[in-house]
Amino acid sequence: MTTWTPEELAHLTASRSLVLSAGDGGDPGVELGMVLVAGRLHVRAHRGPRSQWYRAAHEQGHGQIRVGAVTRDVLLHARASASASEIEAAYREKYGQEADALVASPAARAATLWIDPVP
Repeated sequence: MTTWTPEELAHLTASRSLVLSAGDGGDPGVELGMVLVAGRLHVRAHRGPRSQWYRAAHEQGHGQIRVGAVTRDVLLHARASASASEIEAAYREKYGQEADALVASPAARAATLWIDPVP
């Protein structure tokens, strides 16, 4: 497992969203809110596991994220590295109470990805 550098963590913390592309390229990606929990990056599909981008990410298992001008190859894990309540608390802290409507549903909980940088 590779971890994010301190500089990458600072950049991710300061950013409101990232663009995730699943697979080896060609996909323009989808802009998503993201949170860090204990140094681990998580995203959720508010429409649940049937979301097109979530299905692609789950099937491919790798891709790229873009945060501002920075692009990083990543591994996409179809599970969380933290509890649902920790992830939801991080979303509420970052995005406010409206985050509950988007990421606290059973469908969104079932469509959580943990993102690691490629070594």
